[in-house]
Amino acid sequence: MNAQGALGRYGEDLAARRLRASGMAVLERNWRCRDGEIDIVARDGDALVVCEVKTRSAGGPQHPMAAVTPRKAARLRRLASRWLTERWLVRYGRPPTGGVRIDLVGVLLPRRGAPVVEHVRGVA
Repeated sequence: MNAQGALGRYGEDLAARRLRASGMAVLERNWRCRDGEIDIVARDGDALVVCEVKTRSAGGPQHPMAAVTPRKAARLRRLASRWLTERWLVRYGRPPTGGVRIDLVGVLLPRRGAPVVEHVRGVA
């Protein structure tokens, strides 16, 4: 694994920990299909949550929360629909009663000190 991959994996580990600490159940990580990847799929009460995780080192060109463009949001909605069809509906036969939400978890790694983990609900 290269340095960027290790950084992303570390950020996803922190994000999953944050989601669990907030009471969410992590159902799957790094789900892939031919259209892309979902970093984390979780359940928040009756809602299904697709989480995009963005990790950045301090001093980088872009804050992690600025990484979800309208194009990326559209792709996440398509991936969420596909996951729902292929993984959820096969098992439960109906959509989640709380609907589907797309969240963003931004992880900022400062040069010193603890990482900053931000969770924003309903970004797309």
